[in-house]
Amino acid sequence: MSAWFDCADEAQRSAGLAAAASAVLAGELVVLPTDTVYGVGADAFSPAAVRRLLAAKGRGRDMPSPVLVGTVRAATALVEDLGQDGQRLIDEFWPGALTIVCRATRTLSWDLGETKGTVAIRMPQDPVALELLRETGPMAVTSANLTGAAPAATASEARDQLGESVAVYLDGGTASGGAASTIVDLTGPQPRLLRRGAISVGRLREVAAVTAGDPGGS
Repeated sequence: MSAWFDCADEAQRSAGLAAAASAVLAGELVVLPTDTVYGVGADAFSPAAVRRLLAAKGRGRDMPSPVLVGTVRAATALVEDLGQDGQRLIDEFWPGALTIVCRATRTLSWDLGETKGTVAIRMPQDPVALELLRETGPMAVTSANLTGAAPAATASEARDQLGESVAVYLDGGTASGGAASTIVDLTGPQPRLLRRGAISVGRLREVAAVTAGDPGGS
């Protein structure tokens, strides 16, 4: 049976973070609050856990999971090179609602799905998420909903969709962001917007020469 912890209560928060970290390290799934929407996550370096994550979502390997990190240092260890634009973007927007797509470090032992050698990374601005990530290391985290359904703004909405496939639910109240993260591709010669989200194109362009193209909606 899934465990539930109310992170507004200090004792439950501490117990919940400990239980969630243990669950992640055991290859199980956890639901956690972020600054955009609720996420469901697993150990990024456990292929079996990532398969469990994709199965719970009802999505295939052709839609690999993004990775959340608790520190910038953890992110830089996962990528070949941020480049000047990447560094400027994370200096300005991390922690926060910006996901960057980079070339993954070739020596990493993981399997997130059909990534074509890339990884989508974000450092969320949520204290519960950051504390958990600093305990577990990088986690494969995607929105806590079934594929095709609306993202969960509360832990209860996540549980309604994911049920007992998740070992631990961390209830951090209603997600304050609402909009999904903005995604920028840094694998080409110029930063390119892949998805509009919580950070506007105008704000991005104050920091780097991001091309908009014709990305999908938020």
